[in-house]
Amino acid sequence: IYPYVQLFVIAVFIAFAFFALNRSQKAEQNKLWVGLSKETAHQLGTPISSLVAWTEYLKLKKVDPSLITEIEKDLDRLQSIAERFSKIGSVSDLKKVALQEPIQKTVGYLRNRLSDKVEIVFEFPSHPAFVLLNESLFGWVIENLTKNAADAMSGQGMITFSITEKEKNYLLDITDTGKGIPKSKFKRVFQPGFTTKERGWGLGLSLSKRIVEMYHHGKIFVKRSEADKGTTFRIVMKKSAN
Repeated sequence: IYPYVQLFVIAVFIAFAFFALNRSQKAEQNKLWVGLSKETAHQLGTPISSLVAWTEYLKLKKVDPSLITEIEKDLDRLQSIAERFSKIGSVSDLKKVALQEPIQKTVGYLRNRLSDKVEIVFEFPSHPAFVLLNESLFGWVIENLTKNAADAMSGQGMITFSITEKEKNYLLDITDTGKGIPKSKFKRVFQPGFTTKERGWGLGLSLSKRIVEMYHHGKIFVKRSEADKGTTFRIVMKKSAN
């Protein structure tokens, strides 16, 4: 009996050591994410300020106002991105928001920056779908998923945003008519560095997962996908108490 007890004790210690090492590695990864995010926000600050100054200079030179308006929109977007990076690792600032609002706001900005052959469809309930959100961070998630959908369709097809209710949750489905994702890669797409694009770091979906699950205590996953027919990503968010 003694050898079996000894083996059991050794197995327990090995399992505990593995668990502790895994937790330690994840903690170090989180520290790295936070450090890189805050440094990125800091580095973006100076060029953004310079670009704002150049915009004011262009106004004095009587440049086409419509061009300046578009530049200002992009600058606002850059400032929003810097703000998002600076919030990574900080305490979540969640407010009661209708889920429809950040979706329409983000997609509205992207609309003029996507191909004219991309059709956007909203299937929303008639009433506000109230959830607790950090609009800036959640807008980042919507932006990533929208851009990925457009890329998957090679700039031609339909992206549908659908909100439904199920018990205590709101379900947001984002569906494209693109090339699809193999079932074997459903979970891998959320891993840092995973990408099918020639350019990019493969961080968008990984960051999106962290924002949805760590900051908002929701869920995000690939609901369904079929080759050459499209993919649906689902985000599950708890309803906000009235």
